[in-house]
Amino acid sequence: MEFNNLKGSLIIDLALKINDYLIISDLHLGYEQSLNAEGIMVPKFQYPHIVNRLNEIKLKSSCNKIIVNGDLKHEFGQISRQEWNETLKFLDYLKINFEEIILIKGNHDNFTKFIADKMDLLVYENYSIDNSLITHGDKIPTKLNDFDVENIVIGHEHPCIGLRSGERIEKIKCYLKGIYKDWNLIVMPSFNFVTEGSDILQEKPLSPFLKKINMEELEVYGIEDFEVFSFGKVKNITAFKDLY
Repeated sequence: MEFNNLKGSLIIDLALKINDYLIISDLHLGYEQSLNAEGIMVPKFQYPHIVNRLNEIKLKSSCNKIIVNGDLKHEFGQISRQEWNETLKFLDYLKINFEEIILIKGNHDNFTKFIADKMDLLVYENYSIDNSLITHGDKIPTKLNDFDVENIVIGHEHPCIGLRSGERIEKIKCYLKGIYKDWNLIVMPSFNFVTEGSDILQEKPLSPFLKKINMEELEVYGIEDFEVFSFGKVKNITAFKDLY
């Protein structure tokens, strides 16, 4: 599926293709070890799942360039052993499979630069592709008006939507599309498989981009096994939900 107003874009599961680039966001490698330290026992399953999913996406996209839009690793103030191992292994995987790798700094990436240095990679604050600015979304870039772009693509929010089935609520990762001032805004789902994310119908937004717009006007696109489901605007979903 292509986003209107975002030329050359294509949703391929949890990745967004813009021209020759694949964009993924919020992997949070090492998340399981962080949970285990808090007493929540979770097996280390995420890394192979990430690589297998990305292999499938790459085959469907034929892209040879990739952008990781922030939060490659999970811990804020340190680099855990799991993060060192998995992040180095993942960057090595990217080097083998992609000709160009762009790493963008997220709010969990205070120490990612040390890992990137070992792989001779740079970490950027943001990156432009034609008429689109790719930035993590935890802060609004300074001098945003200086960027000659029409679109802003962010992560950080980890959006999902909770759909009720009887007594059970099924959470589905989703993209959000709206308007931030004079720009088209695209919010990407996380490439993290430990949790689905934050339910946009229940939780307050995290990103300053979303805090400054009317969330009710955002369009929602759910993702499930490479299929894209258009749910309409948030206000339509909440109105429908209130009928039941």
